[in-house]
Amino acid sequence: MELLAKAPVLGCAGKMQRQRQRGSALGRWICRAVAPPRVRLRDGRHLAYAESGASKEDARFKVVFSHGFTGSRLDTVRPAPEVAEELGVYMVGFDRAGYGQSDPNPNRSVKSAALDVEELADALGLGPKFYVIGISLGCHAVWGALKYIPDRIAGAAMMAPVVNYWWPGFPPELAAEVYAKQEVGDQWALRVSHHAPGILHWWMEQSWLPTSTVVATTPLPNERDAEIRSKMKADGTFQQKREQATQQGIHESYYRDMTVMFGKWEFDPMALPEPPCPVHLWQGDEDGLVPVVLQRYLAGKIGWINYHELPGTGHFLSSVPGLGDNVLRTLFSDKQ
Repeated sequence: MELLAKAPVLGCAGKMQRQRQRGSALGRWICRAVAPPRVRLRDGRHLAYAESGASKEDARFKVVFSHGFTGSRLDTVRPAPEVAEELGVYMVGFDRAGYGQSDPNPNRSVKSAALDVEELADALGLGPKFYVIGISLGCHAVWGALKYIPDRIAGAAMMAPVVNYWWPGFPPELAAEVYAKQEVGDQWALRVSHHAPGILHWWMEQSWLPTSTVVATTPLPNERDAEIRSKMKADGTFQQKREQATQQGIHESYYRDMTVMFGKWEFDPMALPEPPCPVHLWQGDEDGLVPVVLQRYLAGKIGWINYHELPGTGHFLSSVPGLGDNVLRTLFSDKQ
């Protein structure tokens, strides 16, 4: 694991560059002008949220959705409206701390993400138990919920959950081998996030340094995912999502997300005790951002994970036709 352990030596001087918001001023004004509902947390912060599916009063199942990297409260598993109504599923997505119109949390962590989920559920009156669904990097909130508030969770689903190469449960040789196959820019972005989070903002703003393929506009390593993002950029969706997500600044949203996900965790997911609820995990076998070999290892080591591998599929699972319906039907299968 020497490659992972080598933190970069940088001779940088001066202050960190201030974030320069990209995109039209009009687009940002519209995002702020249409204010979403928000709840106030115990520490005074606010979380913005968006509801979908069946009405909360009539719903049989209540779900909190944790969006992924670059996402927002508007993201969902994209079920067909008739399926959500048939099952009686109420869903609430929220801007995670520092995203969209939710206040930043300078002390953000995996634990704080889980507690934000719990406080949101309580503020909205979702009851003593509720379901959680996470996608991509947002799944750290699901892992946190299984660790810190397991008795509140009725069931959990993770879609293409991002892994941390430094989780102790991964064999060092395997983690290093897979890490070395990632794009050079992604390797450096992860390395800085883990070993030197204090300079990540500076690092990511330097055009001459290797950087994350997810944050930058460079092609993604997987052909399927690259095609999807290319279409999103062509129709303006990519820029709209970026403007929606980074209203509190790119440091508080994107970069702090990276330091939480790839930093030093207080626990290893592979060492968690079995929770008192079913847990499902979906993973594409052609995911170029989350290596399937590590996901298979994790699922094999955690006996209580229900693992679903999707052939010929990349990282953007929300674009897979019918998958949102399948996720909901699977999650609630023992309750129907």
